[in-house]
Order: sequence, then structure tokens, then C-alpha cells
Amino acid sequence: MAQASVSNTAQREAFYKAIEPESMTALWSVMGAIITPEPKSECVPFMWQYDRVRSRLLEAGDLITAKEAERRVLILENPGLKGTSKCTTSLYCGVQLVMPGEVAPAHRHTQSALRFVLEASGGHTAVGGEKTEMHYGDFVITPNWEWHDHGNDSDEPVFWLDGLDIPLVQFLDASFAEGFGEDQQPISKQQGDSNARYGANMLPLGYEKATPTSPIFNYPYDRSREALEQMKRQEEWDPCHGLKMRYVNPVDGGWAMPTIGTCLQLLPKSFTSQAYRSTDATVFVGVEGKGRIIVDGEIFNWSPRDVVVVPSWREVVHEASEDAVLFSYSDRPVQEKCGLWRERRGNN
Repeated sequence: MAQASVSNTAQREAFYKAIEPESMTALWSVMGAIITPEPKSECVPFMWQYDRVRSRLLEAGDLITAKEAERRVLILENPGLKGTSKCTTSLYCGVQLVMPGEVAPAHRHTQSALRFVLEASGGHTAVGGEKTEMHYGDFVITPNWEWHDHGNDSDEPVFWLDGLDIPLVQFLDASFAEGFGEDQQPISKQQGDSNARYGANMLPLGYEKATPTSPIFNYPYDRSREALEQMKRQEEWDPCHGLKMRYVNPVDGGWAMPTIGTCLQLLPKSFTSQAYRSTDATVFVGVEGKGRIIVDGEIFNWSPRDVVVVPSWREVVHEASEDAVLFSYSDRPVQEKCGLWRERRGNN
């Protein structure tokens, strides 16, 4: 559909002004702006260098405690979406700091959250009565409306990236949140319980799916990385993605989270991808190696822990100067459920 601009006349303008106080608008006067031939967004490509984010967070560590702030986080706000706390139009991104000996107090909310661990030598998180240690590259899930708190028993600060569906829940006017009343929730399960029950290609007999979120809440990086390394030996490279795997819910094989799709990909040394675009704006996090993400010709040279956002339907090319690993997340599960997700490979 190509909507031609509708010419204006004095009579039409008078009509538009007459219906405005009655909370009406003529569709033909705005159709081209609200039903666009291709995705159109104020979201822009951008990169946050981890060293700068880390330095600012340590400054914040001297200004406010984790308990006082509840969550000591710097939001990575997209420059094209100023004042909205959004990284993409539907997703939030931030980096959180917990200093040695601190606890980020227990609370819960209807927003789903992921943690991607950037630095940790003794940090931990507790979700739904189970505690897990946090290590570099781990992907940790906090399902919506599940109690969670974080702590740091080490002598070094702990940092991780937070990804949430805050803008989506906000758009739906479905936000609820409450505090637990204590800094830490009671631990009722042995550490590693969820991985033992659900992460070994088995499910407890009689298990019934309770939520659309994976019952595993920590996907350890060493296990995911080993899977990529094993597959690397087959030399079966996708021309657009290298070797890209999605984190799954072991109950149904779907995405690990109902509103956020998470992936880990390996780009071999000297790899240059074909041009690619998709409707899900995507947040990339460098994990290993170095590379370039080229978005519509704009070059972002990333290193481990740097964060790059690629808006919807922008052409992206990956280049790897050495073996490189990227973590990424987007709203693809929501788009797929709604029948909206599209991709285009190559320059066609």
C-alpha cells in the first residue's frame, strides 16, 4: 500500500479544526504516517563502550548505596528516544553494579528481566527461592512476578547487563511491582536445583508447565560456549549470522522468555557476513574477541562487554577480526506470536 499525501484546502482545514475538540481525526490526513510501507522508528544505531559505563557506575557507587537506590543501574538510553528510558522502542537496557558486601533488596514486578553477567567473582542472585552464583557470560532469567534479590560476597564489584520488557509492559498499562519487606528472600531450594530438574534433557514425571518462561533461570556461559565450539568444527556457517544459537525453554522448545528472544553467536576469524535486516530491533553485547557491526554503513568497532543497538529493519553486516562471540536480545518472540516478524537476507 502506498498512501499518497492528501492535498489540503481551506475547507478541509476548517473541517479538521472542527472535529478536533470532539477528539476525532481524519484517517486520510495521517494514514501515511501511521501505516508505513516499511518500519519507521526514532530508534537509532548506537554503541556504549563498557569502560565508560563501568567508570560512571563506580562513581555512582560513591554516591548511593544499592539498598537506597534499590537497583543501582545506569540506563543505556537510545539517543533517538531521549527521556523514555528505552534502548529500543519495546525494550530496556541498563548496567547494574553491586559493590562488595552489598545486597540489592528483594522485590518483584510484572516486567520480565534478563541478566547478562559482565564481571563477577562472587556475585549471586536469588530467584523464586533458589540462589545461583554469577559468572562472566552467564544468562540469568528473572520471570515476571517472581521474587528476586542480588548480592556480592566477594572483594570486587559485580556488574551485569539488565534487559527488560519495561516499554512493552508500559505500553500495555500492565505494570505492577512490590517489595518483599526483607533484603533477601528465604532460600528454599538447593543451588543448581533448576538445572538438575530441567537442564539435562529430562523433565520430572508429571511436570506441568506453569508459566511461559523457562524453568531454568541460569544458563551458564561455559556450557553454551562449549556447544558453539563443538559446532564450530562442522564449518557450517550461516552467511548472515556465522553460528547463532537461541536459548530455549526445555519444556516446549520455544524461546526461553515469552517477550525477549536471547541468542549467542560465534563469528569465525576473518568472517564478513552478508547484509541482513529484520523487524526486531536488537541489542548486541560483545563477549569474546573483537569485531565490527556495520549498520547502514555506520561502523561500530566493538570489544568485550561493549553494547551495540541495531534498530528495526536497518541493514547490518558483521565483521570479525578474530574468533568473536556476541550475546543478543530482541522482541522477536512477541513479533512471531503476532505474525509480524520478517527478515531480509542479502541486498535484495
